[in-house]
This record gives sequence, structure tokens and C-alpha cells, in this order.
Amino acid sequence: MAGRAVVDSFFEGASRLARLHPSAKPEAHDVEVIRDVPYQPSGMREHLLDVWRPMHPTGPMPIVLYLHGGGFRILSKDTHWIMALAFARRGFLVFSINYRLAPRFPFPAAMDDCAAAYRFVARQAHRYDGDLSRLVVAGESAGANLASSLTVASCFEPRSDTAQAIFDTGLVPIAALPACGMLQVSDTARFGRRRPLPAWLTDRLTEVEHSYLAGEIGDAMRPLADPLLALESDEAVARPLPSFFAPVGTKDPLLDDTRRLHAALARRGVRCDARYYPGEVHAFHAFVWRQHARACWRDTFTFLDEVVPPSR
Repeated sequence: MAGRAVVDSFFEGASRLARLHPSAKPEAHDVEVIRDVPYQPSGMREHLLDVWRPMHPTGPMPIVLYLHGGGFRILSKDTHWIMALAFARRGFLVFSINYRLAPRFPFPAAMDDCAAAYRFVARQAHRYDGDLSRLVVAGESAGANLASSLTVASCFEPRSDTAQAIFDTGLVPIAALPACGMLQVSDTARFGRRRPLPAWLTDRLTEVEHSYLAGEIGDAMRPLADPLLALESDEAVARPLPSFFAPVGTKDPLLDDTRRLHAALARRGVRCDARYYPGEVHAFHAFVWRQHARACWRDTFTFLDEVVPPSR
């Protein structure tokens, strides 16, 4: 717990420091931010989101629902402002959310919160000039898992109340962007079976699994913890899956999950643009000043230009 607090405090501090740079100011990019909007009436910090939007849209805007990473245990919408700003600069209306974190709130708390945020977007996006027919769900690491789970729940016949709540919105994303994702939280030992990993890294991966999946989750909830297994299954979808863009570094210990995602979606005949960036580590694209990070963002927006229709 102490180590988790130290890491969280480091990233929170680094995020606040980076915001002091003049180029980090949203208004410098013609972007405005509405902070700390409740998407659930609990009064909890974990149930707040930020709305990032271009100041001068020419019509209803495509939407990004962004889900931050952090191993389901740390970080927040505030540490991930650079992701929201990047999408808003490109003309997207961005809903960047907090959600409850493990181990205090194990699965399915984070998934339930993401489902509530999804419903909030379905009900409220029009108030911010959002176009629900052009919804993108995105996230990195743990957020990639959550984004993929939302997508699975919107397209497969629901087996749980959480999935039912998502499915009943009738809203299917036009694209999913799971970056460097842990797309199956169970059996994290698989990463070490595929290739040797340092002991400390194996311990961290195991810690994620045990803190997030604190007990038996059951078959009904399995697709919301392990969306990759649902996509690899033979189960038919009730609604067509959207296109996926899945970037990852070749030195990322979670690399294999992106490879499996690519193969699973190819077998289903679904577009998945998997991009592999040589020598890059986990969540490298957050370091936006680096060459491969810039390339990743260019590739992301090239993909979105292809799959998200222009405003009507």
C-alpha cells in the first residue's frame, strides 16, 4: 500500500508540474474544460468526470470516452489530462472519468462506474454538442481493459446487470482504442510463461490481478474482467463490433494481449489496426515529446480520420 501511494503521488505531482508549462494550457489550443462534473450522484471524487471540448466547433462533435490506466489501483483523470487534451485538439468532445480503485474497491466497482459513465454520455452528450453516432471509447493499460469491456458489453448478449445496463443504452462505439492493454486480468502468470520476466515485474502483475479480482467473479461477469476471452470465443455478437486501433511497444510486458486481440478480431472479420512500436515500453505514448509517441498519436488520428465520419 505504501508503494502504491508513493507511485500515485509521484505521477500526480508530475502531472501538476507539467500543467504549468504554457503549451499545457487548454486555451492555448482553443480547448475549454468543464471540471468535476458528477456522472453519479454519490458525492465521491471517484464519480466525477471532466469535459474537454473545442471552443469553436463547426457542428456536433465526435466523442471520446477516455478511461485512465494505472493497474486499476492508482492514477486519475487528473494525471491523464494530456490524453484528453490531445483528442480535444483534434476536434473531439472528451469525457475523461475517474472511477473507483482497487484494492479498496475491487472488481466490478471500476466496471460499474464505467457503465454509469457510459450511460451518462448516452443521456447527456447532446448537452455538450456531442454526436453519439461517432462515439469512441479509449484508454490505456487498465483503461484499455475497461474500454474493451464496454465495447464487448455493448455488442454481446448481456449476462449480468452491469452488461445489461450498457447494452440497454443501444449505443455501440464506432471505434475502440485499447492502448497497451491488459485485456485479460485473470492468469497474469501467462506473461511469464511466454517469455521470462524479472521477478519484480511478475510480482507487480500478480498484484494487479489479486487486488482487482479479489474473489471468484463467475462466468456471467467474466467478459467484463477478461474482454479478450469473450472476443476469442465462438460466441456470436448481437450487434456488430466496431473497428479497433491497438498500439503497443515491443518491450511492453503486456504485448501479447494486443497480439491476441489482433488475431481474435481478424478471425471475426473485424478491423483491428494493431501497431507495434520498436523498443518502446508500457504506455510510451504518454511521453508525447518522444519520436515513437508522436508517431503513435499520428497513427491514432489517421485511423480515426478513416473510421469516424465527418460532421454532417
